[in-house]
Amino acid sequence: MEMVFRWFGEGNDQVPLKYIKQIPGVNGIVWALHDIPTGEEWPLERIVEVRNQAEQYGLNIDVVESLNVHEDIKLGLPTRDEYIDKYIKTMERLAKVGVKVICYNFMPVFDWVRTNLFKEHEDESTSLFFEKAKIADTDPMELVKMISHNSAYTMPGWEPERLQYLTKLFEQYENVTEESLWENLKYFLEKIIPVCEKLDIKMAIHPDDPPFSVFGLPRIITNKTSLERLINLVDSPYNGITFCSGSLGVNPNNNLVDILQTFADRIHFAHIRNLKRYENGNFIETSHRMSDGSLDIHGMVRALYETNFKGYIRPDHGRHIWDEDCRPGYGLYDRALGIMYLWGIWDSLVQSGKEKLYATS
Repeated sequence: MEMVFRWFGEGNDQVPLKYIKQIPGVNGIVWALHDIPTGEEWPLERIVEVRNQAEQYGLNIDVVESLNVHEDIKLGLPTRDEYIDKYIKTMERLAKVGVKVICYNFMPVFDWVRTNLFKEHEDESTSLFFEKAKIADTDPMELVKMISHNSAYTMPGWEPERLQYLTKLFEQYENVTEESLWENLKYFLEKIIPVCEKLDIKMAIHPDDPPFSVFGLPRIITNKTSLERLINLVDSPYNGITFCSGSLGVNPNNNLVDILQTFADRIHFAHIRNLKRYENGNFIETSHRMSDGSLDIHGMVRALYETNFKGYIRPDHGRHIWDEDCRPGYGLYDRALGIMYLWGIWDSLVQSGKEKLYATS
């Protein structure tokens, strides 16, 4: 596997590239041009700038996360072809600098939903938290009104500058079903996958986070069955998956080890994080250590090892520890600890394999 680390860009991240380079076993950054509005083309000179910044520290830029999909494509509006053409032009520019994988999602309106960015643990560290009842009992239109009139009331992903669009988006999605969203995803993939094959760029869809409907919006990438349907929409190795333990793992019915084993040849990118699930549907993100959460981190790394995973992997969200001032979920310290935990499991599997080989020789 190839270990990479998410970086939000100079001036947009408290983590300098030189610090990322100092984390053992990290070969590249996972990046995007976050200031470019969704649907607009990424300028080649900006893409080259990121490559040059990373190369100064011997880091690759093989993985982009996220080249976001415009809502008109998800909604299947007549304007979608215009945005797909822009998407393809950006892909062509990314290919020029050697990008190999694009992580994207097909979640309506929000990439992810949490109710608390800094929920405190017993040890006074904090992390992202989801309170299911708060979402289930909330009318999104009422929230829009509350945020509009009270800047102190906010929720993750509900930035003030987006409010003017949220009401319209919810109205547009009123008649969008899961099946129509599947059809719109198929249309998108049928347009771009032939281009991916020519450019040698693999698409890796990110599961919905959390993997169930929120605010009445359809969610379709949620479990093993939906991942099977996804790869059959366009049967090409370039139509692949970002395996995210933190997204799929919210649902205890998702067997994460089985999913890794089943889709091994279509998983191009992996996010590994741990979380603690509660019986009422709440969850909180924890350290990567197995005993701190509900997920089988060792089993997942073992599945990657046993399927000879050659793709990219990164530690996903971590806690905020040691009084670090950081982007929610993306502190340097706990993600670096997570990398060493993942490498520790991987190295133990490698060593165990060597010992078995030696014992039988």
